[in-house]
Amino acid sequence: MTASSPDAVGQVGLTVRATRRRLGLTVEALALRAGVSTGAVSQLERGQGNPALQTLQRLADALGVPVTRLFEESAPPGHLVVRAHERPRLPDPPENEGPAVVRELLTPSGGRLQVIRSEVPPGFSNEGRSYRHLGQECVTVLEGRLTVAVGNEVVDLGPGDAMTYDCTLPHWWANPGTEPALVLGSVTPLAF
Repeated sequence: MTASSPDAVGQVGLTVRATRRRLGLTVEALALRAGVSTGAVSQLERGQGNPALQTLQRLADALGVPVTRLFEESAPPGHLVVRAHERPRLPDPPENEGPAVVRELLTPSGGRLQVIRSEVPPGFSNEGRSYRHLGQECVTVLEGRLTVAVGNEVVDLGPGDAMTYDCTLPHWWANPGTEPALVLGSVTPLAF
């Protein structure tokens, strides 16, 4: 497949759509983030048009992936790899105030499970802005401390501790420590 073939535009469109959806972005939000028109994103996702390299670079940057990733064909099921330097970053909620949690997606799009590596800065708390979505989540603290509240229950976790909870209940995190907390989370079905 060459970069100018119609198949290449179709592949790029599929990759852009899958990555956009995985990150929970609308076509409009991706277009705004990338500084391109909504029509250009929509056309590309349908496998149409002839996007400029600058447009593709802007989209890749907005999606948090290298531009070369847009041209890669899907790997066969069971052999999906996300390289450490190619992990897409999940967007920080716009209502978040204060230090941001850096969240990287460790699983490729199209799967039934999401694994997310989160670096939670000291002092972070989203109490009062709890999340609620379908599914079940399991978090494991690799380093530091993490407070997890689910419904009315508040649990403090340290290195090696894990907690699984129903995501349909309101839940929030906080880092009460003085060091960043490194957390590995698994969510099913897909949350982002």
